[in-house]
Amino acid sequence: MIHKFKLAGYNILLDVNSGGVHIVDDLTYDLLDRVEPPFAESCPKDVMDRLSRTYPAEEVEECYEEIVSLYNDKILFSEDDYEKFALASVASPIKAMCLHVSHDCNLRCKYCFASTGDFGEGRKLMDFETAKRAIDFLIEKSYGRKFLEVDFFGGEPSMNFDVVMKTVEYARSREKECDKVFRFTTTTNGMHLTDDMIDFINREMYNVVLSIDGRKEVNDRVRVRVDGTGCYDLITKNFKRLVDKRGNDKDWYVRGTYTKYNLDFSEDVMHLYDLGFEQISVEPVMADPKEPYAITEADLPRIFKEYEVLAEKIAGIRKSGKFINFFHFMLDLDQGPCAIKRLRGCGCGNEYVAVTPDGDIYPCHQFVGVEEYKMGSLYDGSFNMEMKNDFARAHVYTKPECKKCWAKFYCSGGCNANNYIYQHDIRAAHKLSCQIQKKRLEVAIMMKAVQLLGEAE
Repeated sequence: MIHKFKLAGYNILLDVNSGGVHIVDDLTYDLLDRVEPPFAESCPKDVMDRLSRTYPAEEVEECYEEIVSLYNDKILFSEDDYEKFALASVASPIKAMCLHVSHDCNLRCKYCFASTGDFGEGRKLMDFETAKRAIDFLIEKSYGRKFLEVDFFGGEPSMNFDVVMKTVEYARSREKECDKVFRFTTTTNGMHLTDDMIDFINREMYNVVLSIDGRKEVNDRVRVRVDGTGCYDLITKNFKRLVDKRGNDKDWYVRGTYTKYNLDFSEDVMHLYDLGFEQISVEPVMADPKEPYAITEADLPRIFKEYEVLAEKIAGIRKSGKFINFFHFMLDLDQGPCAIKRLRGCGCGNEYVAVTPDGDIYPCHQFVGVEEYKMGSLYDGSFNMEMKNDFARAHVYTKPECKKCWAKFYCSGGCNANNYIYQHDIRAAHKLSCQIQKKRLEVAIMMKAVQLLGEAE
């Protein structure tokens, strides 16, 4: 399988199974529209007749021979070596947990997938006993895994920061006896951050996700306080303090959401960069199309163009010798993730679970409150291994649309939660998400290929 596309004046060719990326000339690009394995010894006469109207016949024949040579060397149209890993796919130890220390929030973001923080289950905070049980559960279910990850999530986790601190202390106290190492992260809207909280986060948190949507008018239109007022001025001040004190040895990024209200989201990325935030992620909202802020298929041409505009802006920054990292343009064309990661993605319901303030266990934070996908409880000791095994088998070869898609080894089957929410089946690809993901991938592949070409030259 190959995938080819034109972008920024380049003809890009991706060999899907090998991951090889090539920048090709117009003749090669056009010829690959008309030939595929199995190849004849010479270029078919009808192809020669058609292309020789545009290109010299000897060049067409020579190009055909080069394509055949690349095929014989397993560089183009390479065989799929991944399906054997998929067939052997088995459940893995749990290595990561999303710990919902708060089902409450001091914001009322209009697009919030978590029903403005309480996940439709009523506003509540996790007590320390439940948090301890969650850590014990993760240790027990991690088996041979040494490095474990805990993400303090909400709602807004800083509303229950005392339990956050106690949980970190408890987990650290168990590391040596259990031969484990914990890596903690947190996601915060920044409203409650004090200097003491910032110091603790910067000392203990391996990564921090800072939620902000970009320009003040964009952010404050949808990310509002309980009284309806905006939060931009306060959170930018708090985030700058956190980042300035964090140093370079630990990860962080600002994470925004773009909606129908700001389809010019490249402006928001640049605004965040101008504020001093160099690590940036901006995701499309996924919502009921009836919502006024929802993105629909009619918005896709504008969104696709905006990713191209964003790529140009980022290229300009980097060309000037400055640094910016946009997460959805990060791509490793040399090695990439391991085979299993390419097949299964995030590990939802298999390597990763979410725990609510009541101690209920779900496949991930977006499944919380979906009774059909409740996996168990910390308080009655239940845990649905059959469901866990089913998620382990939810990979690109058991998702019909994914199996035949060129992007499968990059998106790894997409988001199981989005598939369920919008398609009612974790194995049915959510078309809108896929289309946006594929455009981002094309832009990222182009940027990386051009970079490597420049380095080679």
